[in-house]
Amino acid sequence: MIEERNSTNTWIVDDDSIYVYGLKKLIGIKGVNTNLSHFINGQEGINALKNANEDQQLPDLILLDINMPVMDGWEFMNEFAKLKPQLGKNITVYIVSPSLDLNDIHRAKSIPEVADYIFKPVKISQLTEIFSQTQYQANERIRQYGT
Repeated sequence: MIEERNSTNTWIVDDDSIYVYGLKKLIGIKGVNTNLSHFINGQEGINALKNANEDQQLPDLILLDINMPVMDGWEFMNEFAKLKPQLGKNITVYIVSPSLDLNDIHRAKSIPEVADYIFKPVKISQLTEIFSQTQYQANERIRQYGT
């Protein structure tokens, strides 16, 4: 018997501490069963991916801002694309940004590793859908590969 995993690992890569606080509160209110980690820029996120040596440490979901100091979301995605083959886990990435610039939206949607572009603030219905899909994908992976 293969057990379904009841929680997911979610990484928030965003330098806006007020937004992150609100997002964490929203996730808590919705009762989403997820292990949250927060990184204040893309470089911290990439370093954590490089240092995660077990499947359980890697995220199932990354909510990524575009505009951050040190390493922005675009640079993060470039590094993530290089690391992805070595990670051994299907990680879903959503770009989460207040930017209404069509160039940002089209650029994000052209990146194969990006599941979607979501405007800040994230709506409860979007959050519910994102976590539902992520949980489903994690459980499907466990059924298929046992991890």
